[in-house]
Amino acid sequence: MYIFLSILGAIVAILIILILVAPKKYHVHRSITIDRALPDVFQYLKFVKNQDHWSPWKKKDPNMKQTFTGEDGTVGFVSHWEGNKDVGVGEQEIKRIVENERLETELRFFKPWKSESDAYIKVDKVDDGTRVTWGFSGENKMPFNVFMLFMNMDKAVGKDFDEGLADLKKILES
Repeated sequence: MYIFLSILGAIVAILIILILVAPKKYHVHRSITIDRALPDVFQYLKFVKNQDHWSPWKKKDPNMKQTFTGEDGTVGFVSHWEGNKDVGVGEQEIKRIVENERLETELRFFKPWKSESDAYIKVDKVDDGTRVTWGFSGENKMPFNVFMLFMNMDKAVGKDFDEGLADLKKILES
């Protein structure tokens, strides 16, 4: 019995240490330069429905069910989706628009797990067009942050961001 309790105590101690040292916050972002004027790029990006044309998640489930609340391109607009196991169930709400600078949204995931993230699309004028930066950040609450030791959010989502931005570039430069 003593050996069992000692082993159990050691396992609990290791788990507590892992929870305490595991990262709690994440931030993933990618950028691309688009050969088009900044106002044109931003005008396209501020409409969440346009993401259906370049979002990698729409490709993962072209048959996802979507519903919309509010006026697209304005604060308060909500896009809700229900899809396959690759996209899950969630919604995206426009929280803030800084014209020709930044679109901020809140992503709320309901399935396969519950979480919230702050997402953004930022545009900057550069010599050869417009730099678009797409990113999101959030916080994993304890004890679930321990999973971040085994999952690299940048590797898990970064390639999807790269793919989406490449498709966005094709659309806006054609």
